[in-house]
Amino acid sequence: METVNTTPPNSPKAFKTYQVLLPVLLGLVVIGWLFLKEFDPAILHQLSFTSTSLLFILLAFVLMLVRDFGMIWRFRMITDNDLSWKQAFHINVLSEFTSAVTPAAVGGSSLVVIFLMKEGINAGRSTTIMFVNLFLDELFFIFMCPLLFVFIPMDAIFNSSSTIVSTFGVIFWSLYVGRLIWTTILFIGIFRKPSWIKHMLLLVFSLPFIRRWQHKVELLTDNLVHTSKDFGGRGMLFWAEAFGTTLLTWTARFLVVNAIFLAFTPIGNHLVVFARQLVLWVIMVVSPTPGGSGVSEYAFKMYYSDIFSSASAIIFVTLIWRLISYYLYLFFGVLLIPNWIKKSFSKSNSTNKPAN
Repeated sequence: METVNTTPPNSPKAFKTYQVLLPVLLGLVVIGWLFLKEFDPAILHQLSFTSTSLLFILLAFVLMLVRDFGMIWRFRMITDNDLSWKQAFHINVLSEFTSAVTPAAVGGSSLVVIFLMKEGINAGRSTTIMFVNLFLDELFFIFMCPLLFVFIPMDAIFNSSSTIVSTFGVIFWSLYVGRLIWTTILFIGIFRKPSWIKHMLLLVFSLPFIRRWQHKVELLTDNLVHTSKDFGGRGMLFWAEAFGTTLLTWTARFLVVNAIFLAFTPIGNHLVVFARQLVLWVIMVVSPTPGGSGVSEYAFKMYYSDIFSSASAIIFVTLIWRLISYYLYLFFGVLLIPNWIKKSFSKSNSTNKPAN
């Protein structure tokens, strides 16, 4: 496949310490406030850590590993295995880290383009891969929501245990319609009219204050159209595998909550717990805080409070949920990102250095 060479962007600035500490502090402040307000130390005697409890918490960790494996597998498959397992692992951790330190509305996933480029994928193809990943993720939500709602009563999903939770239904369906429109646009851009995305980007970069980058964007979009045609011509087997890895990824991630709950309390309806995770994830898109920190903890506690008889117990479970599904990515990102930036950008600088 013919590619268009583009000049790699300058090295991004390393994340500042406050960008990592801010989401952690926001989440811990909310958890701490909930503990001070509602936590009863006597609940610790009721929450016995038996071997069964530890096994279910371990299962939650394993499910997160399955989720990451699905993402790594999808990165390799969509790039036709041009990425090694190690490279795909780096991209997955880095994309999760950037999503954790930026608001969901801003979209940390857009930096996947830079991560892919630094691993040797050209700019246009990297952009297309980002759009394909977004399309597959949105497709999961678009199909999974009505499928679950066929089997679960609406009042079980959108319970009215509090004033905040009672508004979840309105917020969710508004966002669902928005995601349906966005998924349709992605479908048209990838499979039908990739030139539309090209014209849209060129129009944006015709603005006076960013016009100087229009030539580079034109090179990028030429490659974008070319690789979009390639993806549009893939067979059903390719897309079945791509959606299968997406299904594995998101299903494993949402089942983490089921596993944590089973460590401390019997669950009457696992589908309800799973479906509420899906609703919560969609709503967190509008959270203004990095990675939904603070907002996620509070919403989770309020949304699932009817499953636990004790408010103290759900606070404790909320903390475990965020430790497994969120704070671990911050930890691994902090460990990985400095060495990755040093290695990747020193490699690109040596490649771009003119010969003597």
